[in-house]
Amino acid sequence: MEYTVSQLAKISGVSGRTLRYYDQIGLLKPHRMNSTGYRIYSQKEVDLLQQILFYRELEISLEDIMDIIHNPDFEPTVALKSHYHQLKEKRTRLDKIIATVEKTIESREGGIYMSDQEKFEGFKEKMIEANERKYGKEIREKYGDREVEASNAKLMGMSEEEYQAMTVLEDQVLTLLKEAFETGDPASRKAQMLAAKHKEWLLYTWSSYSKDAHAGLAEMYVADERFTAYYDKHVKGGAEFLRDAVLVYTGKI
Repeated sequence: MEYTVSQLAKISGVSGRTLRYYDQIGLLKPHRMNSTGYRIYSQKEVDLLQQILFYRELEISLEDIMDIIHNPDFEPTVALKSHYHQLKEKRTRLDKIIATVEKTIESREGGIYMSDQEKFEGFKEKMIEANERKYGKEIREKYGDREVEASNAKLMGMSEEEYQAMTVLEDQVLTLLKEAFETGDPASRKAQMLAAKHKEWLLYTWSSYSKDAHAGLAEMYVADERFTAYYDKHVKGGAEFLRDAVLVYTGKI
């Protein structure tokens, strides 16, 4: 069966404007244009739109979706199985957050006691899941399952104060990165303060610290474009500058 933009919008819940935008950026091209200039979508495009919506539900960017679905090795059935497992994980996480909200309400109404650690369990699990989905393979290959699991356990065991302090510290690292970058010198006092602050931030989740591990992670910031994008989003060239500052701090250069 074939659909026009308005028909596909009606059955999918995606606006016609969005479908036209997907066409413009090359994410979802119509099967053909009819004699009157209307976009016509075939079953193939309908199925592809479903895949796109699954990825969007998992909070994956349009740019990343484009790379995934237009990869020659893309297999729809394999992707669907992956969606299934990831959505189940998301549902489990949301159920835990809902349970946390319910327990918080009961606690505030005086029905039960709720520890500070329990208040943040759902959010910490979300952070762990997001990191695992985005960086898990590379981190586990570099540091091993034992180190990763120990780091996750340390995060889950954080108190409210520790969790909030870690979040504040991450913001401080990004602010200091901007200031240190302006010096243009990774060995400057400001840059070395950045490296020390970065180490302090890592120790909230790392079970142990070594200069080699710190330097190795900094190298990964530049080697892996996803890490690079995170820091360069705040400071263009920031990932490379942070890497160099850490290498100086750990005595690697």
